[in-house]
Amino acid sequence: MAEKPILMPKMGESIAEATIIRWLKNEGDKVEKDEPIVEIATDKVDSEIPSTEAGILVKQLYTDGQVVKVGEPVAMIATDGAAVSAPAPVAAPATQPAPVAEVEKTVVAAVNTAQPEIPAAVTSGGDRFYSPLVLNIARTEGIGMEELDRIPGTGKEGRVTKADILNYVQNRGAAPAAVSSPAAPVSQPVVTKSETKKPAPAAISLGAGDEIIEMDRVRKLIADHMVMSKRNSPHVTSFVEADVTNLVNWRNKVKDSFKKREGENITFTPVFVWAIAKAIKDFPMINVSVDGDKIIKKKNINVGMAVAQQNGNLIVPVIKNADTMNLLGITRVVNDMANRARVNKLTPDEIQGGTYTVTNVGSFGNVMGTPVINQPQVAIMAIGAIRKKPAVIETEYGDVIAIRHMMFLSHSYDHRVVDGALGGMFVRKVADYLEQWDSETEI
Repeated sequence: MAEKPILMPKMGESIAEATIIRWLKNEGDKVEKDEPIVEIATDKVDSEIPSTEAGILVKQLYTDGQVVKVGEPVAMIATDGAAVSAPAPVAAPATQPAPVAEVEKTVVAAVNTAQPEIPAAVTSGGDRFYSPLVLNIARTEGIGMEELDRIPGTGKEGRVTKADILNYVQNRGAAPAAVSSPAAPVSQPVVTKSETKKPAPAAISLGAGDEIIEMDRVRKLIADHMVMSKRNSPHVTSFVEADVTNLVNWRNKVKDSFKKREGENITFTPVFVWAIAKAIKDFPMINVSVDGDKIIKKKNINVGMAVAQQNGNLIVPVIKNADTMNLLGITRVVNDMANRARVNKLTPDEIQGGTYTVTNVGSFGNVMGTPVINQPQVAIMAIGAIRKKPAVIETEYGDVIAIRHMMFLSHSYDHRVVDGALGGMFVRKVADYLEQWDSETEI
């Protein structure tokens, strides 16, 4: 009976491991080639691992909640078609830690910091392996390498898993603090406990008929990412009202022919992305990140666009090198990514590397908003609803009042590195590009 391993696939340049969420196939089940067998999650996106062989799933090598390194086998498949009796289910380790309330907060804060990437394989002085995720958590919690080496591991060959270190962090304050050597910190500057300590939440009283709804994993990520962003960045928002009548008239003129020719719709979003990418080239200091007291100026212009999924959560696919594309190219990428984002079919690489984000609050009928910065970026723009309004128009014969298509642009930025002048000029420049839209533009 030939058995072949199913490996944890490579999911992106900066992703070294993933967590098993749930098994879609049980031991002893028949599996077709390319059929999903297990659902996994990284700190960016959920996905599934398909079987690379047709046969029978004879062994699950990990249980739900365990972390698996990229390239490691997660299951064994018998490929000769012979009848295989299902082996006993894999028992969870006796010391399997309970879920920790701080898990998603720590992971998001670590993954989204603008610090140098940690190599996929890191060992301590005692040849003990630590994954990048474990090292990120250790750095965030101020755990030195000597202290990290003392944490018991329940993973393969005594490896410290995400659950191990988070359980240690949760119980760390219950025992007297260990005196660790000042030498050999885990990585770059660490965040002290005083900076990460969360205030006690206000007590909530429950009334008759109240319903308690458990947050799903993505909602926890979003919640903690937003709190982290507001805590790290002093937000300032500037507003501009733009007259986009020429743009609206142009879209009305070309949308039917475009749909007939391309088989998809032309929306305003590609134009917004185009205008933002063009304005970033004019004001490159918007396209930066902050690393301590250093400013990282990004070479590439990668525009993220917030998309609402069917379950109500948000995801931000990234249009890489948006400044190098023409309007047709941006339109195709925007439509493709938006469609796949709504059904959770994006790859991890497609939601990483953003340098600026746009969110269209107008799609929900809102005229403006004050968006929260998507860390480690320093700015985000909200696009409001386009509405017909009376406006004063200056002509060579004097001022007149006319019905125009107007919209608000809301620009939130990190006041540590973006002052009001830069933040205000940038959103004004985006509005200028939209107002000066050529009604004869071809796509």
